[in-house]
Amino acid sequence: MFELSVLVTGGAGYIGSHTVKLLVNKGYDVVVYDSLEKGHRDAVGNVPLVVGNVLDTDLLQKTIRDYGVTSVVHFAAYSLVGESMKEPRKYYYNNVDGTARLLNTMLNNQVKKIVFSSTAAVYGEPDEIPISEDSPKRPTSVYGKTKLIVEELLSYYLDKYGVQYVSLRYFNACGADESGELGEDHDPETHLIPLIMQTAMGKRLRLQVFGDDYPTPDGTCIRDYIHVNDLALAHVLALEALEEGKPSSVYNLGNGRGFSVKEVIETAEKVTGEKIKYEIDPRRAGDPAVLVASSEKIRRELGWEPLYTSLEGIIYSAWRWHQKHPEGFG
Repeated sequence: MFELSVLVTGGAGYIGSHTVKLLVNKGYDVVVYDSLEKGHRDAVGNVPLVVGNVLDTDLLQKTIRDYGVTSVVHFAAYSLVGESMKEPRKYYYNNVDGTARLLNTMLNNQVKKIVFSSTAAVYGEPDEIPISEDSPKRPTSVYGKTKLIVEELLSYYLDKYGVQYVSLRYFNACGADESGELGEDHDPETHLIPLIMQTAMGKRLRLQVFGDDYPTPDGTCIRDYIHVNDLALAHVLALEALEEGKPSSVYNLGNGRGFSVKEVIETAEKVTGEKIKYEIDPRRAGDPAVLVASSEKIRRELGWEPLYTSLEGIIYSAWRWHQKHPEGFG
């Protein structure tokens, strides 16, 4: 075990809170930094929480100094593809400028290790499936573009200032912690599986399916679904790799198998025993037809292996969370 004090920005959010729990269980000192605009205080438990925005460099610096921070896991970002196309200014300011301020504050306090929450959205429409880390980066959304800019920023900060980093490009995060304490709760909710769960519970009359005219077998988008606890594990392994002195790198995170929206709906019907009503709406701007990952690189270099590979099992964990928390963390 390494003597690390980890600052987790966005640690009260969905993936952040699951990662915080795993870090704590493994004995790390953790402090969460979150604006609570999207995150939930209850998701943090007894872990120290500083309520603030990454644009606030004074509070960031105070937090780093007060808690003796030695490394950072950076989740804090806006992440809605559709919204990013309508409000690009909001996304560039928060995601890009916010990260630049975080990096500068880290440098001012001799903190030079960061694990960055990136996204498969940096690829856009892929030329080949599965997608490798070397695949062309042509993001079709402002959200994806902001994440790619930050990756480029990280490479410059490595070259010029010695900031070591791991960037994790993950595909569709889903599922919930087995304890039932943590799960997915967004407002507004835009992710497919929780929307399906809400429909199964009668909280929504029907599900919106955005487009059924994609070049896929059933016309709906195909995505690679990765359980949130598998993502959390990858962040811990990335932190340990940086502490061991392994070189900075970028990794995809996915199961390597894609499921269409209709396939996810059909699987959810089996798990819940409920008929999922849905309607077909127009495509959303910025949505590629197929995104499926090759995660061979992180398996080979960091020894990461996803534990939750069954779509049915992933959906079951989400269903259990939503039944236990029908109003989310509310």
